[in-house]
Amino acid sequence: MTDEGTSPGRTDASAALAAYAGYPDLTGVRRVLVIKLRHHGDVLLATPAITTLARALPGASIDAYLNRETLPMLDGHPDIDRFHLLDRSVRKRGRIAAWREEWRLLRAIRSARYDLVVNLTDGDRGRYAAMASGAKIRVGYARRDRPGRGYTHLVKRPATPRHMVEQNLDALRRIGIVPDPENIGLSLSIPDVAHQAVRARLAAAGLVPGRFFLVHPASRWLFKCWPEANVAALVRHIALAGWPVVLTAAPDQREMEMVARIRDSVAPTSVLDLSGQLTLKELAALIDAAACLFTVDSVPLHIASALQRPVVALYGPSSEVEWGPWRNPAARVVTDDASCRPCGLDGCGGSKVSDCLTHIPVDRVLAAMAPLLATPPPATT
Repeated sequence: MTDEGTSPGRTDASAALAAYAGYPDLTGVRRVLVIKLRHHGDVLLATPAITTLARALPGASIDAYLNRETLPMLDGHPDIDRFHLLDRSVRKRGRIAAWREEWRLLRAIRSARYDLVVNLTDGDRGRYAAMASGAKIRVGYARRDRPGRGYTHLVKRPATPRHMVEQNLDALRRIGIVPDPENIGLSLSIPDVAHQAVRARLAAAGLVPGRFFLVHPASRWLFKCWPEANVAALVRHIALAGWPVVLTAAPDQREMEMVARIRDSVAPTSVLDLSGQLTLKELAALIDAAACLFTVDSVPLHIASALQRPVVALYGPSSEVEWGPWRNPAARVVTDDASCRPCGLDGCGGSKVSDCLTHIPVDRVLAAMAPLLATPPPATT
């Protein structure tokens, strides 16, 4: 066994473990498919597993099956050869169009003749793809509500909280690939054109990289968001400390309206509002250029971890143990000490409002930012 996989040269002890655990022989694996049919942050959190696979199987090519909109999270990844992309917008054209899209992808996956498929997603779509692939080794997660049909190797979910990065890596541990703890950081590629576009936007507003705070207060799940009045108060405090503030949000109508209300409520404090105006790669470049990011449990937090940038993040109904910053020493998490959290609910009792977020005072967030706020940005020359 090599450091991260099985091989003909394994020791007697490792051979005994492989037999006991039912590890497959990976020596003939030449084509690998990784499936992650989830949201942007979930896909970014899968990058340590992809890196580990590439190190364990240096002679193999690795492809990925994703939702099309999440491609920016893996586009440019050095260990991925090609992508199968599910266009979920096809569903708007009707059931037949959606079936045709699914069938097209399944045929493409089947024709690729994969030796190993690792499905990092719960749900039937990824399972069907693994089955359709015809791969000799098919790895997927056991589900409590149904048997794990279609897989040769089932991965068990822990009963106790475990970070999603580790849960993804468990799929590789299940087949005898041991991750290197020094090489399981998040990975995100940002093209030069994105950095250039962001620098141009900042320059047009009279801002300089490293000399502004970035506030991204929204999430696609609004029950994960801090009250707008609190965000506005935070923006005013940051500005009073001498820091320019940039506001961002995804190109989603509700998120942009939230940011617009915050922007209007802090007037006459001047802020740069870029909500809905950036690509995901440009948002990453902006996070890379910021002195600090403030956000909630959403993809910008994970981008900051991939880039090892300072971030202060609020967590309410979701678990920071499972979804928090990954290996980012510059990250700070702020939570409420409510005994019921993390509950995983869409607001208290399904109300879409999470008391464990609304009860977090502005002062606690400012305290987490204090080391950076204490040093005003140097004047531009």
